[in-house]
Amino acid sequence: MTRTIVNELGTITISEDVIATIAGLAAVESYGLVGMSSRKLTDGIVELLGRESLGKGVEIGEENGQLHIDVHIIVSYGIKISEVAQNVINQVRYAVETMTGLKVARVNVNVRGVKLTARK
Repeated sequence: MTRTIVNELGTITISEDVIATIAGLAAVESYGLVGMSSRKLTDGIVELLGRESLGKGVEIGEENGQLHIDVHIIVSYGIKISEVAQNVINQVRYAVETMTGLKVARVNVNVRGVKLTARK
């Protein structure tokens, strides 16, 4: 599925995969985030996605002509989850709206796991 923007200069078509990749890259820049998780949860096992497949942790939908984005993340142990989630929401909304020109109605954050990270 694609999103189309029509203006006086012509038509712009943006793939859903492009939007998902933008959202995934914006999310991983958030403080307290270990990484993205796959949308599919098999046998309760959470898979940490590599940088090349961040779009697999994002679902894109539409309601009333606006995007809604579901992001699946893994957070770092000891960090306040609500703060991480709010930061992810702000980062994703800003990045997608700025880079694509599309309006984001909402961003849902699904915390799939908590990971203990090594301290320095």
